[in-house]
Amino acid sequence: MRRALYPGTFDPITNGHVDVIERAAQLFDHIIVLIGENPAKTPLFSEEERRHMAEEALRHVPNVSVEVYHGLIVDYARHCGAVAIIRGLRAISDFEYELQLALTNRRLAPEICTLFLAPSERYVYVNSSIVRELVRFGHVPAELVPEPVARRLEQLVRQGRTPH
Repeated sequence: MRRALYPGTFDPITNGHVDVIERAAQLFDHIIVLIGENPAKTPLFSEEERRHMAEEALRHVPNVSVEVYHGLIVDYARHCGAVAIIRGLRAISDFEYELQLALTNRRLAPEICTLFLAPSERYVYVNSSIVRELVRFGHVPAELVPEPVARRLEQLVRQGRTPH
């Protein structure tokens, strides 16, 4: 079985993420969406909330599972037998950072490839930071996120629990 990882914070998962995952699911037997932490970010949602939203948003893709992991991605890839790490590229500005990650991962685990996938052009500008910023001002961008995420964002806005 050819397995790949798609790591990220997914705070929250967006339609751009889903698009990349759907594309990757056509290339591999199994995709593990790996929810992690980024010490540079203060998440809006807990890891468990992010995992649950991702599972709901990806229910229609049968060869995808969602996990939470803390540590080096290449360590998890080895542990689960993944042959590739999927990374989304929205714009040229993403490339330098993503290339640095890919080269570091290659140094640590040369047997694991990094595959860059671009989302559909309608989602090329979408990222979780933009979604959180819109929510901060009381706007739920339902067109940018899967329906289960939009419902959860609506709850946050109604409760007044918006990002700072």
